Order: sequence, then C-alpha cells, then structure tokens
Amino acid sequence: MKSLLKFITCGSVDDGKSTLIGHMLYDAKLLFADQEKALELDSKLGSRGGEIDYSLLLDGLLAEREQGITIDVAYRYFTTDYRSFIVADTPGHEEYTRNMAVGASFADLAIILVDATKGVITQTKRHARICALMGVKHIVLAVNKMDLIGFNQARFNEIRDDFFQLTKDFSLESIQIIPVSATNGDNITKSSENTPWYDGLALLPYLEQVDVRKDKEQQFFMMPVQRVSRPDHTFRGFQGQIEAGAVAVGDEVIALPSNEKAKVKSILLTDREVQCASIGQPITVQLDREVDVSRGCVLTTADNIEGADLFSAQILWMDDTKLVPGKQYFVKIGTKIIPGTVLSIQHKVDINTGQHIQAEQIVKNELASCEIALSEKIVFDSFERNEALGSFILIDRVTNMTSSCGVILQALHHAHNISWQNTDITREVRASQKGQSPVTLWFTGLSGSGKSTLSNEVEKRLVSLGYHTMLLDGDNVRLGLNKDLGFDEVGRVENIRRIAEVAKLMNDGGLITLTSFISPFEQDRSYAKRVIGDAYIEIYVSTPLQVCEERDVKGLYKRARAEEIQHFTGISSPYEAPRNPHIEIDTSDYSLEDATDYIVKEVLKFLSL
Repeated sequence: MKSLLKFITCGSVDDGKSTLIGHMLYDAKLLFADQEKALELDSKLGSRGGEIDYSLLLDGLLAEREQGITIDVAYRYFTTDYRSFIVADTPGHEEYTRNMAVGASFADLAIILVDATKGVITQTKRHARICALMGVKHIVLAVNKMDLIGFNQARFNEIRDDFFQLTKDFSLESIQIIPVSATNGDNITKSSENTPWYDGLALLPYLEQVDVRKDKEQQFFMMPVQRVSRPDHTFRGFQGQIEAGAVAVGDEVIALPSNEKAKVKSILLTDREVQCASIGQPITVQLDREVDVSRGCVLTTADNIEGADLFSAQILWMDDTKLVPGKQYFVKIGTKIIPGTVLSIQHKVDINTGQHIQAEQIVKNELASCEIALSEKIVFDSFERNEALGSFILIDRVTNMTSSCGVILQALHHAHNISWQNTDITREVRASQKGQSPVTLWFTGLSGSGKSTLSNEVEKRLVSLGYHTMLLDGDNVRLGLNKDLGFDEVGRVENIRRIAEVAKLMNDGGLITLTSFISPFEQDRSYAKRVIGDAYIEIYVSTPLQVCEERDVKGLYKRARAEEIQHFTGISSPYEAPRNPHIEIDTSDYSLEDATDYIVKEVLKFLSL
C-alpha cells in the first residue's frame, strides 16, 4: 500500500503557489484528458497571452481567476508510482490567513514559496511560524522565480541563510530548500540544467521520498468520544477515532472525567467486529458494564491523566475584533465544547524577530501566548504529546465564528495550591439568621437611564421592610476597589468581573446585593450570572438614549459628542441590551416613586425563603 503525504503550499501573494502545483500535475501527467484540454482552453483567455496558466488548475473561484490570487483553500488529490498525495493550496494574502491556518492544521509537510526577487518577507515569516504552531515538522522552501534573477546562486544562498536563521528555534525535523521556476518548470518534476550548482532532488521526487512518519507510539490508548450509539436497549456503544495507542477486546479502560473502569466487550470497525484497533481508526467500543460516558468524554488505558480547568496556550488570533483578557468564548478541545475565559495575555510574538512583546490586547493575525480558564475540569493533553487533545479553537459566543485556533502548552494546576475553604457558618445559616433569600439585583442600563437613582430608592424601600442590603454603585466602586482600571474594553471587562465576585461574596454573607453599573456587554453580564448563579436577578433600565442624553446630569454625553471622552457607551462604544431580563423598566414612563413601587413589587417575588 502506498504511503500518503498531506502537504500545504503557502507563502505571500503572487509567489506562485497555484502555478507550482499546477505545473507539477501537468508535467507529471497526473491530469485527466478533459482537465488538460480545459486548462489549455481556459489559458487562452487568461493573463499569459495564450500560454498555459497552470494556476487555473487550483484557482477555481471566479474572484481568484479575476484577481490572479488564491482566496479559498483548494485541495487536490493525486498519486504517483511511489506515493499518494493530498495538497492544500492556501491563500497568501494576509486577509485570508485563517484559511492558510486551516490548511496547515491537516498537513504533514509545508511547501513555503518565496519570490527570489523579494526574498524572505513578513508574510513568509508569518506562514512559517503558523506552520510551526500547527505542528508541521517538515518544510520545503521553494525559492521561486529563479528565472527572473538568472538562476543566481549567490542570491539563492542569501535567501537560504535568511530562512535558516528564521527557523532555527522551530524544532523542525527536516528542511529542504529548492530553487525552482514554477512557470518554466525548473526543478519541479526533474532537475534543471539551469541550476548545475544545486545537487539536491527536484520537488516532486523529494516529496515522493521524504519520511514524515510521526512517532506516535504510546503506551496508552486514548479515544475522545464523539457519539454514543444506542440503536436499541440491547446495545450501547461509544464512537470516536483512536488518537493514541491501541485497544483490544478484554482491555480495561478508564472513562474520564468520571474515572469509572470497565472492560472492552466488543469493538466495531465500521460494520465489522474486530478483536483490536489502533491509532487513526474510527471505532465503536462496547463495554461490559454501564459507565457514565457522553460526547466529550475520553476512554483511555492511562491511569495518570487528570482533568484540569486552566492551561497555557499559544494562539493565532483570527477575529476582526480584538482579543482582550477577561472575554469569554466557547472552547472546543477534541469533541468537547465548554465555556472558557482568556484570563491573561502573557505576550505576543514579533513576526519578524520572534521576540516576545508585552501586550494588553491582540489583533487579527497576531500570534500570542495566553492563559485560558474553563468553566469546569475536562480532559486534555499538551499538543506535543497528543495533537487531538492538545489543539483547540475559540468560538465567539454571539456570532459562532471561530475567533482563534491554538495549541495547549501545559495544564496549570492552580487548584493544587489554592482551594475553596468551606466554613462552618454557611450562606444558608447567614440567610436564615437574616430571614431572607440573598440575591443580587443587577441594574444595567445607559448612563442617565436612572439606574443609580432607582437602585438607591429600591434599597431604601427594602431596608424599611426589614431586609439586609448592600448597594454597589458604579462610581463608588471605581473610586475604590477598581480605581486602577481604565474605561477601555479591557478595563470594563475586568470591572464587571470583580463586581460579580464581590456580589457573590456578599450573597454568601446572606445580604441582598444591589449593583448599579452600565455593564454594556452581554457576555460580561452572562459571566456575572455564571459567577453569582441562581441569585442573579437582572433589572434592565431601558430608558432610551435620547432621554438619557437630554438628562445628561454630569455633562458626559456632551463631552462624548465632542470626543473629549473615549469609549463612552451609547456614543463611541456599544450597549448590548439584555435579551431576557428578569425585570425591565423605562424610567421615562414612571415617576421615581411609581418606578420604585414596581421594582420592589417584582423583586419581592424572589425574596421569600
């Protein structure tokens, strides 16, 4: 059986990636007759004056052909006498870096093209670093357009030395540098007479013989569960792809994170029953007893794998919006999707030098190291040990777009040193002593909506009714606990995080807590709700912007309109209105007394023990 090589072509715009692969397929006679005829006909209308435009074999989109660039990832499957291949031709434009990263995630080898007239440029460096991030250990640097510099050996050597300097810290297993002309075919399928000074293999022969086998032999079996198959009451099987080791009927496996043990009763490979299966095979495992397993769990024979809820990672940021610490996402690791928060940005990477730079936020196409906390402990591994359980993506909770891809460096076991200290006097004891249900009344709305005035009146009314309360006002907290925070997105996110934690502690003290903050972002209010739990009562003061601006008690809107205040909610920064608040009120429709009556009446429904 022929071995399979999955590789990617990448590089900057117009470096000749599509032309290179197209010429390779054409010269090696790996095209069907109708494909070859269509290529010759399409080329007559192309940009090369009737000469064959080999890039048309891979640039399938109309926009790609019109602009002469690659936009989407184009996959090609072909085979020679020595090997089978899958190639992903990826875009070179910086705008489509996410597409290039998708291609790199599947590849065993990367062909990085550079224009001999330009040398190693920023986009070359970016793509090389992304390939390294994605675990690509074998690289071919194709120095293209050698015909435009007269096949100058000195220039080739200069580019070669620059690339070796770039990749010296990448932990690559092989680097091959080949001088080529994608248009003319030099060193594509056979050695060129124009480069007598190059004694290596041409590109295709090199790809046919390069050894990219990965040493994945591990002592333990590991399979993330993708689906639970239960066609009837007599069968319950766990389906997934084996990501490490092998498993056989009779083996004892551990179900994580429950740590329950069971023996393998049967193994199905597609519709065939087999006695054993190994890495890379999709199987259905039936166990000899009932265990707690669902999608996202892991079956393994290892007894030293522990769950964790915090890890350090390297990421490629792919979203148009900036990454700031404190923002929440869905984290997909293996077959598990779970809420998570980017706690901190350790540093970002200078694309040109590789130096680590301190950063408070990350923008599109930047590489960075960060720490990510999960909402609960799950099973994962470092990318170095297990690619399937060591790679992840961050998904925007609102748009469901992939915001980032990354690899896990290591678990951070803060829980080994810090744990929640249970006290003899519990929240229930304190609440019973005060005769009330401790809740957090989370007032949110625009500046000038009346939330501070209203929350103050509501607290006075509750105290008069005998309740024990504490009001956290936005301005007051900013003058004390949070005086070190700014008003940009980073500061706003951290401001709300701290308030949520303080409100929870006050609820633990048995108090009814009232908070009055703009809290403009839905994801931040969702975070507060997760921290505070069922005690969270959201009160949306929905007074319209026009009314708030007319009130403008502090003159803030006027200053914001004059651009004297940056990041002002409602003017230069958005307010995301709550979708399903527990209570909603527009203060422009009520007197203060009537508004207070209404809120207190609604709140009392939540306060009975």
